[in-house]
Amino acid sequence: MNFEFNLSVEELKKRTSKEYLVTKKFLTADSPEYVSLKDGDKQALKHLVKAAEIIEKINMQLDCKYNLDFKNFLEQEIQKGNKQAELTKILFDAQKGINAIDSLSNKINLAKGIQETPGKGVYPEDLSKEEFHSILIQMIKNGEINEVKNILTQRSVVIRNGKKLKGIDYIEYFKQDFFNIATELEKASEVSTNEEFNKYLKLQAKALKTADPMLDAYADKQWATLQDTPLEFTITRENYEDELTGTIFENKELTALLKEHSVSPIPKDFLGGRVGIVNKEGTKTLLRIKDFLPVLAKNMPFNNEYTQNTASEQDTKQTMVDVDMVYAAGDCGAYRGGITLAENLPNSDKLSLTIGGGLRNVYHRQIRFISDKEKLQKMLDEILDKNQHQYYLDEADHWFTIGHENLHSLGPKKGNERLGKYSNIIEENKADMGSLAFVDLLTELGMYTQEQRKQIIVTFITDNFLKSKPALSQAHRVRTVMQNKYMFDNGGYILTEDNKIFVNTDKVVPTAKKMLSEIIRIQIDGNIENAQKYIEKNFMWTDQMEIIAQKLQKVSKTLNGKLETKLADFLLEK
Repeated sequence: MNFEFNLSVEELKKRTSKEYLVTKKFLTADSPEYVSLKDGDKQALKHLVKAAEIIEKINMQLDCKYNLDFKNFLEQEIQKGNKQAELTKILFDAQKGINAIDSLSNKINLAKGIQETPGKGVYPEDLSKEEFHSILIQMIKNGEINEVKNILTQRSVVIRNGKKLKGIDYIEYFKQDFFNIATELEKASEVSTNEEFNKYLKLQAKALKTADPMLDAYADKQWATLQDTPLEFTITRENYEDELTGTIFENKELTALLKEHSVSPIPKDFLGGRVGIVNKEGTKTLLRIKDFLPVLAKNMPFNNEYTQNTASEQDTKQTMVDVDMVYAAGDCGAYRGGITLAENLPNSDKLSLTIGGGLRNVYHRQIRFISDKEKLQKMLDEILDKNQHQYYLDEADHWFTIGHENLHSLGPKKGNERLGKYSNIIEENKADMGSLAFVDLLTELGMYTQEQRKQIIVTFITDNFLKSKPALSQAHRVRTVMQNKYMFDNGGYILTEDNKIFVNTDKVVPTAKKMLSEIIRIQIDGNIENAQKYIEKNFMWTDQMEIIAQKLQKVSKTLNGKLETKLADFLLEK
């Protein structure tokens, strides 16, 4: 296929310059974390990085069917000395695909004429929402219930089958690639020094050879128990990118038919590969919150109306590790206006949670590190009242993230999918407000000092401002705007006469509690129309947000970012 470059050389030079493209540096071959590993773990790490690289190849195809061809095109053009191809490849590698979005919510298309579709690469690119619904309705009326289930599972790639659709389990669709990943995991399990980690690798390898969701469940269940391991490896599976499946709940006839036949539509998973070395000291800090999770569960709004993953003091099925990053491939490594700081997996739609499996939080150390303290100070001088600079601490953002990830384990486990395309916005909104709502309780329990309490609150409100209004498809950013408006309306902050943020530290937590209750009510009721109304009411770009956005754009020209993975590159060459 012939491709045309969509961005000019001038635009590419700007977007790939140091000022506009931030670099997150992962471990190098001489990093003490790697050097101090036992030889077996060093050998295992090489195989894990190779496995993650294959995951990236698969996810590129899930993201857009043209990604691999475009990648090959760029590499061929670079060999010919094409400067435009060389600069385009830098952005392609950073955002891991042709189509993405930058920090100003501008859509970035690297190839002319190739637009992002709601179904990405997991549905036919010419499949409209209306045709999708119509085909499903007809198939259900024809009695093709199992075929419909295959289409609407989170682990299938959907293709056209005459006038119908057909869902193919991705293990079958990418059979050879998944087999190659399994082979690398098996090799790693033969040399890695940790028995429990090796057990997980073997279970995961088995799950990649046969299209059986229960095999994945066994692997997930074992993965969620891992706490004291030297190495970290995860195949991340999250469904934020699929914008088509969730539209089903907008069609009342289709929704009723699916309910009648007990079919639950689940958005498609996109895959990532995380490889790292567990940081023992950082992990000790994370584990402090574990003892408090049952107390938090008891204090969740309407907790008598649903079952939570964190249920009792005796059985808190939640592990957590802080990880020095070696490689982030596919979905979890795509820098698209931002990048993942941490993940709490498996998600509630995963089978392992039905067989007694728990959850595991993994935090990405190198991604959260602030590399430019001078720019940070300029930002504070521009937007935050000088009297509150003392309470802004970048580490407080990490403390808040710990709360956020653990709040994904609390609240209703089931039914969130009924909120359709709004489910991810509501869930992320819940995790943020839950983290903030429990700051005072955790301070009383001794998790935080009074000083840390103020640091978390002021840092959260300050960081909650964006450089531009996001699109509705950006769940993480939409909830940020919603929270910002809600906090202002309820007195959580004001803008001073010189347009600086001043945080009312006494009103933020009560406001978060109020919003959390409203969110949980929406999740329990599972009414998509209520979710839509709630988001429309709060997703408003206010004058205050625009004032701060202009200041942020003045201080920082960063539009995107890239990963520097020297240790992974070294291991791939061995």
